[in-house]
Amino acid sequence: MAKLVTKITDRDTDFATWYTDVVREADLVSYSSMKGSMIIRPYGYAIWEKMVSILDQEFKKLGHQNVQMPMFIPESLLNIEKEHVSGFAPEVAWVTQGGNTPLEEKLCIRPTSEVLFCEHFKNIIKSYRDLPVLYNQWCTIVRWEKTTRPFLRSREILWQEGHTMHKTEEEARKETLQMLKVYEDFQRNILALPVIVGRKTPKEKFAGAKETYTIEAMMYDGVALQNGTSHYFGQGFAKCFGIEFLDEENHLQTPYQTSWGCSTRMIGGVIMTHSDNHGLVLPPNIAPIMVRFIPIQLEESILNKLNEIAHLLPKEITYDMDTSTKSPGYKFADAEVKGIPIRVELGLRDLEQETVTLVRRDTLEKIQVPIKDAAKEIESLLPVIQKDMYERALKRRDSMIYDTNDWEEFKNISQTKPGFILTNWCGDESCENKVKEETGLKSRCIKEESTDGVCSICGKPTKYRIYFGKQY
Repeated sequence: MAKLVTKITDRDTDFATWYTDVVREADLVSYSSMKGSMIIRPYGYAIWEKMVSILDQEFKKLGHQNVQMPMFIPESLLNIEKEHVSGFAPEVAWVTQGGNTPLEEKLCIRPTSEVLFCEHFKNIIKSYRDLPVLYNQWCTIVRWEKTTRPFLRSREILWQEGHTMHKTEEEARKETLQMLKVYEDFQRNILALPVIVGRKTPKEKFAGAKETYTIEAMMYDGVALQNGTSHYFGQGFAKCFGIEFLDEENHLQTPYQTSWGCSTRMIGGVIMTHSDNHGLVLPPNIAPIMVRFIPIQLEESILNKLNEIAHLLPKEITYDMDTSTKSPGYKFADAEVKGIPIRVELGLRDLEQETVTLVRRDTLEKIQVPIKDAAKEIESLLPVIQKDMYERALKRRDSMIYDTNDWEEFKNISQTKPGFILTNWCGDESCENKVKEETGLKSRCIKEESTDGVCSICGKPTKYRIYFGKQY
């Protein structure tokens, strides 16, 4: 076992290298000759598939339909909404030639699909009877990132983007917050991430949006990961694209729009929140394999007994059995490095004693139980592991949130302690910029409106309580 896991750098010594080691040793990704992009290996993709399956069901319950938009965007189409294009310009990849023929108009490889959806909406929305339009897309986007890391930032990204049109502002705002809640519940209940939810500042909102709401997760090292966003666009894009509909009185009106999205970045968030020096640790609710059965000897009696236990498990509990000829120690280490929530060990001696050993991946605790009770014990242990992982992450997150309204103390905390700082803010962008310039921290999200006290940065009357922190 030691041989397999010594390749993982100590998490507290070098967090960045530790992360790369875990991703590699758990066999989640591989690298190719395409710099900045990753090959998602079968086990890594299985995690993404489970995320997609769960979220897709939630979207469909709320009436959303999946569609597929083109990968390429003509430059003229991208330029229709000026604020939007300027926000993405540094990351856009362009196609200028088709085969051996230069293109008359260069094509953007989509960094996001708002303009494609808007062009389509203009063609299909004519009457109030056509609304709401509730679309979602699972696709790949391209953003030419300078610095890339597996799952966190890559040039080619697997993601999801919802795009909806509504008759009224009230409906669109409700949709924006409803989808934010879907993301929040998914990350808390499935990924066991104790996320912070709030509104982005005007400076940090999505290009072209009126308001952006964000899901902010704190990683083990105290750095923020934006793990999903939901945007209220108002009528901005619709007016730029000339999207109109006839209302009940036969008057032309402009619809209201939303957009919301998440990506494989969530896998990175799970890794950096829960994993340890032995490798990946997966919450049961997102693990492709929840239980691994490991026979200590490849004897028919052992295999038969493990199969009996497995067949007693409810169908929603996924499992496999390691019947390879590798040593038991190697098998244990492989289950650990891949983060499988429970492994079940059974040997000839255990069989004689009619006991089996369950090993929790999150704590590495070994639990001996009677073979006859094993299936029930596994079934009851999985939700305990899920809950315990969330509670541990919540406790660590809360221990790294610092509340101060003193500028000198703010600066001292920013230089000496990892985590988030919660403070008063007047709402002025100049104060937000000062924090970035003097501490390196960026605003994460607004927690709430507040008129109690003064801005920590400038001393003017406060308007908001806001989180600042470093980000991936």
